[in-house]
Amino acid sequence: MYSLLLAVIYLAFISLGLPDSLLGSGWPVMQGVLEVPVSYAGIISMIICGGTIVSSLSSNFLTQKLNTGLVTAFSAALSALSLFGFSVADSFWELCFWAVPYGLSAGAIDAAMNNYVAIHYSSKTMSWLHASWGVGVTISPYIMGFCLSHQYGWNMGYRSVFFIQLLLACMTFLALPLWDKRNKATEGEKTPKQVTLKSVLKISGVPYILLAFFGFCALESTAGLWASSYMVGARSVDPETAARFAALFYLGETAGRFLNGFVADRYGDKTMIQVGIWTMLVGVVMILLPISDNTVALAGLIVVGLGAAPVYPCIIHATPLNFGEENSQALVGIQMASAYVGSTFMPPLFGILAQYLHIGWYPVYLGALVLLMLMSTGCLNRCLEQNGEE
Repeated sequence: MYSLLLAVIYLAFISLGLPDSLLGSGWPVMQGVLEVPVSYAGIISMIICGGTIVSSLSSNFLTQKLNTGLVTAFSAALSALSLFGFSVADSFWELCFWAVPYGLSAGAIDAAMNNYVAIHYSSKTMSWLHASWGVGVTISPYIMGFCLSHQYGWNMGYRSVFFIQLLLACMTFLALPLWDKRNKATEGEKTPKQVTLKSVLKISGVPYILLAFFGFCALESTAGLWASSYMVGARSVDPETAARFAALFYLGETAGRFLNGFVADRYGDKTMIQVGIWTMLVGVVMILLPISDNTVALAGLIVVGLGAAPVYPCIIHATPLNFGEENSQALVGIQMASAYVGSTFMPPLFGILAQYLHIGWYPVYLGALVLLMLMSTGCLNRCLEQNGEE
């Protein structure tokens, strides 16, 4: 039962990642068909992120009223419905409409599943959970690319992923008895609190972890979105090479999370977070170095991805230990919301800076976000050490 439920959890996170890269991979064709400016992709993305923030903040309430299994199953079904809506849409405003339920589904399942794994499973499992998300987010662009290259259209790309998502949603409903058995086996555990945002922010160290999460997701999104533009605009790399190495940032992150699973339990979340942040800083410096040969800068993108690998899963996994299991569901939801705020607003902010200054500020911008993470996690560790001494 334990292994079967774990397989369902991994599949649920693959389903969470599947739609995340569809918009970016299909938009060059979609915007032409829909006859809207290229920048309109940002509107859809912000609607999705807005829904995700709302559902992340509501995850504690939803999980208490239902349970993790039901939240996961209904969220997967809502995600499948949203993908079907995208697949039949023929106007920009229809895409905006279907972006709302997609965002709501993503935030609820993300927060609920992360908290459940943080409490019931090891750091190794958490790392492989997020590697599963990477599998989903890596697969869907290939599906979209196949549909576009064979003249099936972007709608069919979404419809193909819809069928996969529908199958995964059905599996999560069929797996509901496994959650019931797991819940009975863990009766007597601390009950999550229904807490307010104001009360959570008063917990020692919480503002620092929210800053760290904000900085991490801001860096992750900015690094992936603007890598190709930086390589082409600042280093005169040909677009095909630049695009390939920008994709390797995500592949490096996914591979790094698989590798992190083998060492996370041995070295602990705190150590892996610091190793990851310092590795990202090394990668940023490699990108920044004024060397005419672009190999070092291109490799720096991969190093940033590898460094990013352990940070997100280890921060989530450490939440129950750092702040208490009874607070963790509320905290994970708020952390998710802080993360999505960073990934929603910081990449467009860099786009404005690049427009009015120069795309060459890319590594400096990433470096500032890494320093924010170093500062906030350092302050968090001091708070936790002081609380432990009291």
